[in-house]
Amino acid sequence: MAKHEDLPVPIFDSLEPVYGGGSLLEEAQLRFDNLKSTFQKVFGHPPEVFARSPGRVNLIGEHIDYEGYSVLPMAIRQDTIVAIRKNDAENILRIANVNDEKHAMCTYPADPDQALDLKNHKWGHYFVCGYKGYYDYAKSKGGDISKKIGLDVLVDGTVPQGSGLSSSAAFVCSSTIAIMAAFGVNFPKKEIAQVTCECERHVGTQSGGMDQAISVMAKIGFAELIDFNPIRATDVQLPAGGTFVIAHSLAESQKAVTAATNYNNRVVECRLASIVLGIKLGMKPQEAISKVKTLSDVEGLCITYAGKHNSSDPVLAVKEFLKEEPYTVEEIEKIAEEKLTSILASNAAYLDVVKVAKHYKLHQRAAHVYSEAKRVHAFKDIVSSNLSEDETLKKLGDLMNESHYSCSVLYECSCPELEELVNVCRKNGALGARLTGAGWGGCTVSLVKESLVPQYILNLKEQYFQSRIDKGVINKNELGLYVFASKPSSGAAILKL
Repeated sequence: MAKHEDLPVPIFDSLEPVYGGGSLLEEAQLRFDNLKSTFQKVFGHPPEVFARSPGRVNLIGEHIDYEGYSVLPMAIRQDTIVAIRKNDAENILRIANVNDEKHAMCTYPADPDQALDLKNHKWGHYFVCGYKGYYDYAKSKGGDISKKIGLDVLVDGTVPQGSGLSSSAAFVCSSTIAIMAAFGVNFPKKEIAQVTCECERHVGTQSGGMDQAISVMAKIGFAELIDFNPIRATDVQLPAGGTFVIAHSLAESQKAVTAATNYNNRVVECRLASIVLGIKLGMKPQEAISKVKTLSDVEGLCITYAGKHNSSDPVLAVKEFLKEEPYTVEEIEKIAEEKLTSILASNAAYLDVVKVAKHYKLHQRAAHVYSEAKRVHAFKDIVSSNLSEDETLKKLGDLMNESHYSCSVLYECSCPELEELVNVCRKNGALGARLTGAGWGGCTVSLVKESLVPQYILNLKEQYFQSRIDKGVINKNELGLYVFASKPSSGAAILKL
């Protein structure tokens, strides 16, 4: 039997396999009916096919996917739906949104080779990422892509933007899959996950692949341990007595906009930490620069060093060879015997980081990555152990709390609102609470005993959200968008309705 990740994206002719039954199905039916009628109104004809991809919440394993380490997310019920139709008459991409007040229609040439204007960030860029990715992939498969065909597109997303729940990946994945479906092709999920990870880089985010992998490969009822190189997913059954509650700090994280100072800055710091570690552990500078891309590339050397001190912990090498004080550009260039601009020359996004960074915290970033990677496997091991449910939930909560501390103190990707929200979560009975997603805003995820969830959510509303309602930051009627419980939901699908 084919592995889950080797199968193509499923195609359904009804909504039940994706949304289940009850109120979620009714809500989905209303959305799809609205999409159909709006599409007809905007473009003058009905859509041919729909694709949907969910957002995700990462339970543990933050900022380590781009270092080659496994992560443990689950899909949430919030998703992005793309309705699409080929338009042979016009050689343009017309991309509209059901929320046209916030997202005006974008038009682009039907040209996969077009460059995106990153200085003028538009929401439609994410669709064009999928469009470019599809053509690059089809070309690599030997497909005939000489004819450029126009597309009419309508988007409906319920994943809150800038929330750390991966609205951008849900959009890029659903766009890519919709384009595939419009052109009558389908590919294995693991290949789509890889393609969509690469094509999100067209908007300048050096994503590691977790968001795309879980969005495409999720299964109802399971979190997934996502491994990379090659991408694969292993089902993780979460304990029945616990529920994950997601709460939005209301600080919006603009990952693509702030990449040079936040997200991509950390990617560069990890790359430099791995090169310096490689050199300190015996590699020649030129060899380290050419061969070492991520901290996982030098983990073996770190463990060998730790073994001489009766340990298997790579952090031991970090403590010995990377100083806690920030490194200047000159200090790194002296160790590497090469200019930073030359080391990072192959990637324009990295060079943007060099332009604005004053210094680099290598010790802290490496210590976070290695310790967080261990927590992911500890989490999976605890879930599959023979501990009692209470003990399992407590240990998982402890790992989540440790993860938040590491993200906040070592990786510095938190913010005052997230810190306040995490404290409110723990004060009200969360066994574990942590920021989730890229950070610098966005959401927390907390593990709460199932029986406490209704009261827990009520307490969060009173103690965190009420003051924001009073100030007019959000509307009371929208609270359900900002704090909700979630069980693991289904992954990407093509719908022919």
